[in-house]
Amino acid sequence: MAINTPAELKSIFGEYPLDDAFDEMRSENGDVRDHYRALAQTLARLPESELQRHKQAADLSFLTQGITFTVYGRNEGTERIFPYDMLPRLITATEWERIERGLTQRITALNLFLRDIYSDAKILNDKIIPRELIYSCKHYRRQMRGLQVPRNVYIGVVGSDLLRLNNGEFVVLEDNLRVPSGVSYMLTNRKVMKRTFPQLFNSYGVRPIDHYPQLLLQTLRSLAPEGRPEPNIVLLTPGYFNSAYFEHTYLARQMGIDLVEGRDLVTHDNVVYMRTTHGLKRVDVIYRRVDDDFSDPLVFRSDSALGCAGLFNAYRAGNVTVTNAFGTGLADDKAVYAYVPRMIRYYLNEDPVLPNVETFLLGEEKERKHVLANLGKLVVKAVGESGGYGMLIGPHSTAEQRDEFALRIEANPRNYIAQPTLDFSRAPCLFGNQLEPRHVDLRPYVLYGDKINIVPGGLTRVALEKGSLVVNSSQGGGSKDTWVLE
Repeated sequence: MAINTPAELKSIFGEYPLDDAFDEMRSENGDVRDHYRALAQTLARLPESELQRHKQAADLSFLTQGITFTVYGRNEGTERIFPYDMLPRLITATEWERIERGLTQRITALNLFLRDIYSDAKILNDKIIPRELIYSCKHYRRQMRGLQVPRNVYIGVVGSDLLRLNNGEFVVLEDNLRVPSGVSYMLTNRKVMKRTFPQLFNSYGVRPIDHYPQLLLQTLRSLAPEGRPEPNIVLLTPGYFNSAYFEHTYLARQMGIDLVEGRDLVTHDNVVYMRTTHGLKRVDVIYRRVDDDFSDPLVFRSDSALGCAGLFNAYRAGNVTVTNAFGTGLADDKAVYAYVPRMIRYYLNEDPVLPNVETFLLGEEKERKHVLANLGKLVVKAVGESGGYGMLIGPHSTAEQRDEFALRIEANPRNYIAQPTLDFSRAPCLFGNQLEPRHVDLRPYVLYGDKINIVPGGLTRVALEKGSLVVNSSQGGGSKDTWVLE
């Protein structure tokens, strides 16, 4: 069945507009891209009532599984079913091969950077990165200086955010190295999609992702302290009120490990133990979903009740592995991000496979003046924030908001960076019985233990509000299943 005739396109897309942004499903002249053709044919054959039945079945599946996310600052309540669009986002094998190479290169360089910074700091001595940029970062941990990290792996789990620009190429928007979230939604999206469109899924030859929890478990085991061949691994959560608590419970269950809070742990003679009904049980590896500041009240924030007193000393003594390592937030800083291409060249003697987005560092007077004069055209971000908070999207801002951000920048320029407002790619989403384009990004998940593993795909996040560029779940965004084709 041909799918590029005007009548058939009209039946699928209606008044679906094309603009300068790259459309994942349609080419510049409006034709359906080759690898999307089978999906388009399926949509064209389905009656509207059947499409809605599929949508309702998917929604019910999310509801019964309790797949939720907490959205702060919304009047209608904080706990909500995770928004999901039932049309998958497709990536060809050739595109994925480049993404995989780029992410492998990037996590390798970032690990070498963190090892260097907390030891000899050669990259600073060679003036590749300004020393003051590193030591002024609030996530730099002087306590990590000279500390031996298991296998020299600082970052065991990474979720880097990629955008596709209007030339079709992928770029890295930012790296999430502290406690990257969202992988449970990637996995549950896939389960729902298999049930919703089983024949279509099987016909496409989609590369599997279901083995991610076992790869994560394998990664954590490989990072266990020496002499612990059968390590006891736990997932440390801040607790029920954390926005990603569903993910913490989901991953612990899938890996078959204990989910613990700080109050479940105790240290003695620099060894961490878990309280159980049978007494204390030694803990060897902690998959940490609690920020540095709240992990150990004896070393970081003394008012924290989320962590375990003495955890850092046990870690420093080599008796427990904590993943990701303390201090990795340094490489998460959005100003340090601007130097990742230099890190790749410095440590690996290679050009970056995946480029960065152009970034203005507001600690530099010339760049700060340029940004202040062009706030209406740029995106300004706080360097240590995540989840879409602390942002100004210039073209969608008011004069009052721009004036407020100008004052913030002048007061603390190190705390902000700016980037061009990118017209990144869009994909069709189902709204009622209509397909409408929405902006999407991609967060693949990279695991680094005894080797580097990347499950094919990742979480495609969607800016569900029309015209919005903000895809973050905490800001009302949603997600799609991501199919990497064989």
